[in-house]
Amino acid sequence: MKYSMLFGKSSKFPSSKKKDKAWALLVQGGYFRALGKGLYSFLPLGMRVYNKLKNIIRYELNALGGEEVLVPVVNPYELWKKSGRANIIDDEMLRFEDRTGRQFVLSPTHEEAFVELARTAFYSYKDLPFFLYQFQTKFRDEERPRASLLRSKEFIMNDGYSFHKSYSDLNNFFPKIHAAYNNIFSICNIDVISAESSVGFMGGSKAYEFLTPAEHGKDMVISCPNCEYSAKKKLAVGVKEYYTDDIVFMTKIETPGTVTMDKLANFFELPKRKLAKCVIFKMSKGLIMAVVRADYEVSLHKLSEIMGENITKKATKEEVEEIGLVPGYFSPIDLPKGTNITVIIDDTIANTPNLVFGANQEGFSYVNANYGVDFGCELVYDITEVQANDLCFQCGTPLIETQCLEVGNIFKLDDYYTKRMHLTFQDDEGHQKYPFMGSYGIGMGRLIQAVVDKNRDEKGIIWPWYLAPFKVYLISIGKSKLVQDLTDSVQQALGDVVLFDDRDESVGVKFRDAELLGIPIRIVVSKRYIEDGHVEFCTRKNREKWLVDQNRIVEEYNAIKKRESGT
Repeated sequence: MKYSMLFGKSSKFPSSKKKDKAWALLVQGGYFRALGKGLYSFLPLGMRVYNKLKNIIRYELNALGGEEVLVPVVNPYELWKKSGRANIIDDEMLRFEDRTGRQFVLSPTHEEAFVELARTAFYSYKDLPFFLYQFQTKFRDEERPRASLLRSKEFIMNDGYSFHKSYSDLNNFFPKIHAAYNNIFSICNIDVISAESSVGFMGGSKAYEFLTPAEHGKDMVISCPNCEYSAKKKLAVGVKEYYTDDIVFMTKIETPGTVTMDKLANFFELPKRKLAKCVIFKMSKGLIMAVVRADYEVSLHKLSEIMGENITKKATKEEVEEIGLVPGYFSPIDLPKGTNITVIIDDTIANTPNLVFGANQEGFSYVNANYGVDFGCELVYDITEVQANDLCFQCGTPLIETQCLEVGNIFKLDDYYTKRMHLTFQDDEGHQKYPFMGSYGIGMGRLIQAVVDKNRDEKGIIWPWYLAPFKVYLISIGKSKLVQDLTDSVQQALGDVVLFDDRDESVGVKFRDAELLGIPIRIVVSKRYIEDGHVEFCTRKNREKWLVDQNRIVEEYNAIKKRESGT
């Protein structure tokens, strides 16, 4: 391939507006372009990387008996009503009507579509298990899409769905898909943490995410360095410190303007562990006040699990005032009569004495309030997000916290969808049963950007061997016939793995772009080397340079290929 013929060249300067270095390199190198906020186009170089990644994933999934299919991105809305998820995904799912008035959605995920596909193809236990996967576009109307592939409105996922005759069969398949995902990420040269996660709107009983440590990641993982326990922060468990003390009588103190935990802590010159933080959320049956110690955050996952519904949104100031509470000063102590609100407190509140609470009165707080003495509550649970240095429940080791980016997930969906959508099969005794499902997903663009984030330097991208759009970046210096003939010979001998920079640019620009684009091998043909019968090889990864006899170029390339690919 001649670089002059390639659509989408590199840019001379990176965009100063792009804080994410990996994304800036992908744009500067001519791999992607933005069409709008949360909408991105794959250029030819980006498509080559994408197709390489597809081949890596196909190999691993086919080895598990996977078969590739493709279902529509537009799905009938009635399928989502049938599964019960029509109103679970609120503003993220785009709904529309066709010219006949029939309702459709741009699918943010495809569990329903695969259940319907399975319905057309199997009837008996003899057909189970089977495993289907696809590479398909999804659409989620993200409220705050990021200026990169990490969180966009439209994105491509590899999603797979397995169907099993029993839970035990699904359970036995899980380690196999887990190992396949680890192989995929290893080939992509990124480290991942497998962490327990929330099933969220997906449903089912168990979920794990594959996360790679990343400076720009939006996920926090709690893990134990000793026993290898790991979980997303929002559902991790650990042993929290309660801080014992002698109980002091509660008093009311004027605290004007202390409507935040920071202001309250500064007012009393106390650490946040001495303050109670009260947050009100919306539920389908009303409002709920969650009370945690101010050095912790409320875990919406734990709160949702306890209350039996998906809780995601805080109450507005108007909703708080509507039930007679004062924003910034509400608490479970001396609630106004007739206040219609559920109260749940964290176990740290019940076990930490002498805390500061709001007094349900503008500008006043209670000091030295104690559970069981000054107030009570029937709902006492662990509702906080565990944090670093809390102790591991399993071995007592201090936990660590890692900022990560999710690159894949696997779910045990059980019969969540098949039962709701009435997909059945006949077992060996003639009984009708619901198959058990697993769901597995990798965000393609997100993974590509994660790979670049982990495989780059100050000059540009360093593609792992199997993902590189080309294997060789060929540069010729000089216009003599000897140089041109040898350059042509190298192109013909190595074929499609070569990107030949034939542009009318300076040698410096070509060398700069060789490093920016991240192609594993650079070959330089010049009069200087030809006189001695050589060409120069250079690796992008460690910039190692050496001369190779011009008659052994293919042999040298194959040796590098064998070393890099492990074949």
